[in-house]
Amino acid sequence: QEARSNEESTDESEEDESEEEPKLKYERLSNGVTEILQKDAASCMTVHEKFLALGTHYGKVYLLDVQGNITQKFDVSPVKINQISLDESGEHMGVCSEDGKVQVFGLYSAEEFHETFDCPIKIVAVHPHFVRSHFKQFVTGGKKLLLYERGWMNRWKPSVLHEGEGNIRNVKWRGHLIAWANNMGVKILDMISKQRITNVPRDDISLRPDMYPCSLCWKDNLTLIIGWGNSVKICSVKERHAGEMRDLPNRYVEIVFQFDTEFYISGLAPICDQLVILSYVKEISEKTEVECCARPRLDIVQPLPESCEEISSDALTVRGFQENECRDYHLEYSEGESLFYIISPRDVVVAKERDQDDHIDWLLEKKKYEEALMAAEISQKTIKKHKILDIGLAYINHLMEKGEYDLAARKCQKILGKNTELWEFEVYKFKEIGQLKAISRYLPRRDPVLKPLIYEMVLHEFLESDYEGFATLIKEWPGDLYNNTIIVQAVVDHLKKDPQNRTLLQTLAELYTYDQRYGRALEIYLTLRHKDVFQLIHKHNLFSSIRDKIVLLMDFDSEKAVDMLLDNEDKITIDRVVEELENRPELQHVYLHKLFKRDHHKGQRYHEKQISLYAEYDRPNLLPFLRDSTHCPLEKALEICQQRNFVEETVYLLSRMGNSRSALKMIMEELQDVDKAIEFAKEQDDGELWEDLILYSIDKPPFITGLLNNIGTHVDPILLIHRIKEGMEIPNLRDSLVKILQDYNLQV
Repeated sequence: QEARSNEESTDESEEDESEEEPKLKYERLSNGVTEILQKDAASCMTVHEKFLALGTHYGKVYLLDVQGNITQKFDVSPVKINQISLDESGEHMGVCSEDGKVQVFGLYSAEEFHETFDCPIKIVAVHPHFVRSHFKQFVTGGKKLLLYERGWMNRWKPSVLHEGEGNIRNVKWRGHLIAWANNMGVKILDMISKQRITNVPRDDISLRPDMYPCSLCWKDNLTLIIGWGNSVKICSVKERHAGEMRDLPNRYVEIVFQFDTEFYISGLAPICDQLVILSYVKEISEKTEVECCARPRLDIVQPLPESCEEISSDALTVRGFQENECRDYHLEYSEGESLFYIISPRDVVVAKERDQDDHIDWLLEKKKYEEALMAAEISQKTIKKHKILDIGLAYINHLMEKGEYDLAARKCQKILGKNTELWEFEVYKFKEIGQLKAISRYLPRRDPVLKPLIYEMVLHEFLESDYEGFATLIKEWPGDLYNNTIIVQAVVDHLKKDPQNRTLLQTLAELYTYDQRYGRALEIYLTLRHKDVFQLIHKHNLFSSIRDKIVLLMDFDSEKAVDMLLDNEDKITIDRVVEELENRPELQHVYLHKLFKRDHHKGQRYHEKQISLYAEYDRPNLLPFLRDSTHCPLEKALEICQQRNFVEETVYLLSRMGNSRSALKMIMEELQDVDKAIEFAKEQDDGELWEDLILYSIDKPPFITGLLNNIGTHVDPILLIHRIKEGMEIPNLRDSLVKILQDYNLQV
């Protein structure tokens, strides 16, 4: 935190670049206080939750509101006010001054006590519950510690609580316990038993007690914090067990924490389980090499049993710090609000715990925008100074300055939400720095929708430099975001320079489709042989547009094309398809073959034509076709098969036409396949055929073996065996004869 040269700044971190976030923030108590301290000097102050009471060197007591405005003024004495004490209600005040005057009076009543002593009175403390009639008590101290109690007839009766150890330097009253400090140490008195329960001796007796006074502070009703010199002790008041008492007080004090600080203590106060310590600092001047007063420090420390851990440390630029001594500084605090008042003769500074707004300020200062945004979202109900949107916009700007355009664009989604004006403003900012592409992926497409111009601007940017990116956006963006006609024209213009660009052509087809110009889209898809062409035809019922494009479709994907044509016979007739494919017989065959597979009768008028097509393009399927077709002219088929020397098909046709002997002859002569010949004879079941088969086989030993193995169940084997010439060598004859005998037995 920077200190301004005119000392208007009230705090400065020792390490300007520190990544540690400060715990407190500071501001001067101004208004009436500024006015008072121009002519007078502050000597003491006490804090109530509703107001402040400030005592000065010229004997005045001012009541102030928390902003520092004067609400009341009391002329108590012509000399320095040493201490002011308020009861818990804030209705009664005790004041003592350097000339021995003590006053206790009601701020809103006529109650008043006056006394003038023959020595300076340094301290006064009214009972915390002074407002109640049976607690009309206060203590005051110069050389003795006196307790005043109001008794019968409203008379005040003094009694000496302690004397003989030098001047009383400080006193703090909490509940039934009074703690005070004199030259020798700190004592605690239990007002119930009227017994002194402890004596905490002073550590460093070399320090003058008037120059380095003791600081006392009750953290709660049983915990006293003592700061003296550079020593801190935290004492806990505890009850004795009944068995330990004997002649001892029923309470005792245990020091639970004790540690030394680097500098002299001017004041201390609790903050949760930590301590706030105001320290008086001396340093050696670099120029004169003489010891001089430095700026006081306000530290937050975490007490440990024998040491402490520093949590934060700030050096405070209070007015006139160069002339101040340790005794000139005081630290007062308001328990309910965690407000700490640093009092010096010419300045009063208020330290506050930093709130979420301050935390966000610090994060923004350190350019930790992500964390600031998160903190603002978590605390959006409590923050007063910051708006989530403003932090978000600052974050986007910061990312753009750093060149992290993609992250900046991504954050727009979350930060800008549904605010179309802001969206459009940010898009133009991206355009100015040539980064429209970065934001394109994150532009809203539904709720909200921006002006068409915004989307067109982005599309034009892509069209100029990135066709693939342009195509992606056209696919992803709904077509109603932009003016389709404008974009179509832009694409057409680009195609003039690069007519064969597939990406642009495909994108143009998509634009035409959205624009319901399906014919145009279909032409492009067919030219590109695009897989979506069939989907487009089905989806938009474009069958009338494809009547003259059947060849193109078949060339692209004959399987899909044929399936589509057959599924939609009512829209494009079989005759129309066959006619269109007249010059492409191979495609005609694919279509008619599938048609025949689906229905043997639908394309019967083309069965004669199909014989030639099968013979030319699909021989393996010719025989199944001949078997399954009932509309095929057999003579025509036989002619074609004989011309092409298709033996199997010819055999089938001959047998189907009743010419079995010619068929068998072809099998024996052309195929020379005895098994097939036997199979054929079995199928025909004709005695004459068997006779022909035996005659043909009798001079061919392998054929005889085949016959012997298979003839037994159809013809008497003896007929064959008698005809075998003497001495003919027949392979596996014995096995064949054995098989014949077995078959014969089986038949018997």
